[in-house]
Amino acid sequence: MSIKDNVRKILSELPGGIELVIAAKTRTPAEILETIEAGAKIIGENYVQEAQKAFDAIGKRAKWHLIGHLQLNKVKKAVKIFDLIETVDSFKTAEEINKECQKENKIMPILIEINSAKELQKAGILPEDVEELVRRISNLKNLRISGLMTIGPETGNPEDARPYFAITKTIFDNMKSMNLPNLNMMYLSMGMSNSYQIAIEEGANVIRIGTKIFGERKM
Repeated sequence: MSIKDNVRKILSELPGGIELVIAAKTRTPAEILETIEAGAKIIGENYVQEAQKAFDAIGKRAKWHLIGHLQLNKVKKAVKIFDLIETVDSFKTAEEINKECQKENKIMPILIEINSAKELQKAGILPEDVEELVRRISNLKNLRISGLMTIGPETGNPEDARPYFAITKTIFDNMKSMNLPNLNMMYLSMGMSNSYQIAIEEGANVIRIGTKIFGERKM
């Protein structure tokens, strides 16, 4: 099946209210454009530099999410490209995004990335530290805390991720009741090509899919 066929199939099978983010790491602007022509509305990029090339070719034909770790020296560029940053896991990063957004007169929606399985090699804030971070970030006027993101353990068995999706959903629900400025909990971004169906069962309303659309990643 072609890239377009894969996108259409996934979109046709998704329950209502679920947003598909195309995980476009290493993909060419032409391949990304195929997904947009098939109905994809959000492109997810891991690296600011790669995103810049794709954005220059495609522009505002889709919304752009940053789904990889954001280095502080890339924040200035990121603020100009992305409509939403899914991977904020420290106050320092949030502060830098806020500062650049002030210069651009822009309000940036962000998701807090949670390291739900507490894996040493992964980015993300630990579940027990989320509330304190959210309270601090909520005072930054050019940011909107719009939800949470997690990756969960990537094992051969997608069921292994279920408990960690459930943990993230519980935090999401608890945060919804927090009365803080600049907090509007809308998005729960969980699940990738092998685990998105379980993520949806556990409450995700944003999924990030690459392999199931493009095939195995070119190294």
